[in-house]
Order: sequence, then C-alpha cells, then structure tokens
Amino acid sequence: MPDTAVVMQEGVNCLLKNLGALKTEIFISHLLREPFDYTKWRRDNLYADVSLRDLNRRAAEFARNNPPLHGERA
Repeated sequence: MPDTAVVMQEGVNCLLKNLGALKTEIFISHLLREPFDYTKWRRDNLYADVSLRDLNRRAAEFARNNPPLHGERA
C-alpha cells in the first residue's frame, strides 16, 4: 500500500495540473470547511446519468487501454 504522504502529494499534483493553483486552493478549502460524505456524493452524483452496463464497458475499456505499470497491481 502506498504511503499516505505520497498519495496526498500525487493528489495535490493532479489537482494543480488539472485545476491550477487558485481552483485547487478553493477546492481544498471547501473540503475542509464543509462536512462532506464522498461516498454518498459519489453514489448520488458521479455517473448518475450512466447505466451500470455503460459504466462497466467504460471501466473495461479503460483497463485495456491503461495496463498497470511495472510493479503495480492490476
């Protein structure tokens, strides 16, 4: 299992790359300020408009196109 500090740094780097510094700060400050249940949010919002069959198809396609790197588990 990866070290928590490494995962946190990778997450921040991903946010910075995709959102930029300002939006990353806004995102993090909002998460810290507001109670947030990620599991409930993911269940209710993420892929809410996608059927289970389509989501499964997308996941299988992603796995085919993104094989694990050397040393990573599938």
